[in-house]
Amino acid sequence: MNTATKLSVYGAALAVVAGCAWAVGSAVGPIEETGNGGNAAAGTGGTGHGDTHGGAVAETGQAAEALPAGLASSRGGYTFAPVSTTVDPGPGTFSFRVTGPDGKPVTRFDVEHEKRMHLIVVRRDTAGFQHVHPEMSADGTWSVPLTLGRPGSYRAFADFAPTGGEATTLGVDLAVPGDFRPAAYTPSRVAHVDGYEVRLDGDVSPGRTAELTLTVSKDGRPVTDLQPYLGAYGHLVALRGGDLAYLHVHPDGEPGDGKTAPGPTVTFFAEVPSAGAYRLFLDFRHGDVVRTAEFTLVTAGHALPQAPPAAEDGTGHADTGHGHN
Repeated sequence: MNTATKLSVYGAALAVVAGCAWAVGSAVGPIEETGNGGNAAAGTGGTGHGDTHGGAVAETGQAAEALPAGLASSRGGYTFAPVSTTVDPGPGTFSFRVTGPDGKPVTRFDVEHEKRMHLIVVRRDTAGFQHVHPEMSADGTWSVPLTLGRPGSYRAFADFAPTGGEATTLGVDLAVPGDFRPAAYTPSRVAHVDGYEVRLDGDVSPGRTAELTLTVSKDGRPVTDLQPYLGAYGHLVALRGGDLAYLHVHPDGEPGDGKTAPGPTVTFFAEVPSAGAYRLFLDFRHGDVVRTAEFTLVTAGHALPQAPPAAEDGTGHADTGHGHN
C-alpha cells in the first residue's frame, strides 16, 4: 500500500549525543543470515509497506505525552526490561523480557513479517548497527547472541506486537565499559558493501511525503534478483540525530504481488516533520546473504556539527561491526 510513513518527531532541535559528530556513513560488511528460528515483528502482518511502529507514550502523572517510537522504555503498560544494561565488550548473549500491564513477562506475540521480535542495537553515535532476532523461552525471556565490540553507550530497540495489543517499539540504553571514541559522519547517498553499490535518491523535508528509492548494483550491473528478507525486498530503519527517534518501514509492494520487481530498485515513502539529520540503514538480501547499507540524509538548511579529528589509532571512524540473525 502507498502509505506514507511518518517519523513522529515532537520537540527539541537535533543535537549530537555525547559530543559525537557524523562522518561518512557508507560501508558495512556482509552478514550471513543464520536462521536461528527466532521470531521478530516489524510492521503490519503480511503487507509490510511504509508502516510506522508506534509512537511511544510517556508514562507520567500528567497527561500522556506522545513521543517518537523508541524513546521510551514503557508504553501502554508494556516495558522493555533487559536482564542487565551493562554489557561486556565482545561476543556475548543479550537477554530481556517484555512485561505487561500486570507486571508479568509477556509470552504471546503476533507474527509479523515472519517474526515475533525485532531487536535493533546501535551505538549512540549510530556506529555498529545490528538487526537481530532473539528466541523466546517458555518463561518469556528473549535471548540472542550479540557482539558489542567497542565501548560506548548503545541504544537497543525492541520492536514487537503483543497479541491483542498494538505494534510497539520500546528502547533502552546499554553501556559497554571502556574508552569511547565517537564515530563521525558526513552526508552520504552511496554505500559500498561487499562489492555492491547502493544509491539513495530522494530528499526528506518536514511536512512533505518523500519518495526514497534505493538502487542496488553489483560489479557495475543492476541487481534484478533480490531475495525476500522477512517478507520484503528491503527493510529500512531511520534514526534521528541526537535522540535516535526510531522508524522502521518496509517498501512499497511485496514479493509475489504480481507487480513488484525484485530489484534493482526498492522504494519507500517517508515523512519527517522536523528538520535535521537522519541516519538510514537498508537491509537487503542477495546470494543468500543479508547486507546492510548505511546513509546519512540532512534536510535542507541544516548543517551537521563539525567532525572531530580521527584518532591516531584509527578508531575515530565508523564501527563496521554489526549483524543479523
